[in-house]
Amino acid sequence: MKKVMALSLGELVLKGKNRYKFVNKLISTIKRNLRNIDHGKIYQNMGKVYVELVADNEDKMINRLKHVFGIVYIAPCYVVETNWDKIEECVIKIVDETLKKNPSYKTFKVKTNRGDKSFSLNSMEISAKIGGIVLKNFDIKVDVHKPDFYVYCDLKKDTYIYVDKFKAYGGLPTGTNGRGLLLLSGGIDSPVAGFLMAKRGVLVDCLHFHSYPFTSERAEEKVKKLAEDISTFSGELTFYSVNILDIQKEININCPEDEMTIISRRFMMRIADKIAREGGYDCIITGENLGQVASQTIDGLKVTNDITEKLVFRPLIGMDKVNIIDIAKDIDTYDTSILPFEDCCTVFLPKHPLLTPTVEGIVKSEEQLDCDKLVDEALSKMKIEKIGGSNEE
Repeated sequence: MKKVMALSLGELVLKGKNRYKFVNKLISTIKRNLRNIDHGKIYQNMGKVYVELVADNEDKMINRLKHVFGIVYIAPCYVVETNWDKIEECVIKIVDETLKKNPSYKTFKVKTNRGDKSFSLNSMEISAKIGGIVLKNFDIKVDVHKPDFYVYCDLKKDTYIYVDKFKAYGGLPTGTNGRGLLLLSGGIDSPVAGFLMAKRGVLVDCLHFHSYPFTSERAEEKVKKLAEDISTFSGELTFYSVNILDIQKEININCPEDEMTIISRRFMMRIADKIAREGGYDCIITGENLGQVASQTIDGLKVTNDITEKLVFRPLIGMDKVNIIDIAKDIDTYDTSILPFEDCCTVFLPKHPLLTPTVEGIVKSEEQLDCDKLVDEALSKMKIEKIGGSNEE
């Protein structure tokens, strides 16, 4: 009998007119994530994708596959011919391995999915027969309500037997829902926003703003590390780095102090809009969260949105900070985000930022600035590099 990884796919991946595109994209991403891990054939069979194991690298493979959006769970399986002698041998082997690893287990339950409807027994009859094999060979009992473990049987042309199911992130395969430009800072929120949009199939690239030399090179490296973390889910990404120090100085000299934050944010959106239009991005993504800071009030968001006609996604908009932190910890960006290196200059932050700006009022203040020139100058010094895409541990 051989061993494979069975990958259960999300419903949206399997259904609808785009299912072939989604599954093909998913398999392509699986190959990319496993490119330096030994494995056999990757194939699709009746709603699941399978990866043949050729070495003792289950744990490493599971960790890589968890980063592939579109996979709901991962199950290491034994696959055998669909005949009862082979199935019985396989069931005994996998239950014996399970009980040796977990000697406290005393109860089990069998779950069968009969994909091959031509097989002579139905699902309940197959489960009963497998249950009989277990009871005959092991000193454990059936518990249909709260078993210690399940024995799963997927009966197709071949039969797949497994016990463990490892939860993955689900979502849609990366690149099946357009391209997005993420405004990535060194904080907790924006990496989570990028992760959530990548989970919905958006291919994410990153735009970072800094104020060097008022901010340190360590701050820039911190944000690049966050971009690399995102790339383990979404693949290699383009990282745009723009210095907005000269813009901040001009705002500080020519505009009211309490409008510094919101006008700076509008310049960030102007730059993002221009990169998005020239780069063919379908949307702009931010880590904004309603009411969290002065520029993220409803009035502030209206004023920021006025800059661009691009669709702006704010996936964190209604989340509590605790929820955002939980996701950041789960995707391993939190520890980097809390490193004490600021990427935006705090010298220019107003003591009392304006909480209720209006488009008309801010536009009037911006008349003192040559906005197009400032944007063009910042973009002329922009640095662009490719980051990540590797899942090597």
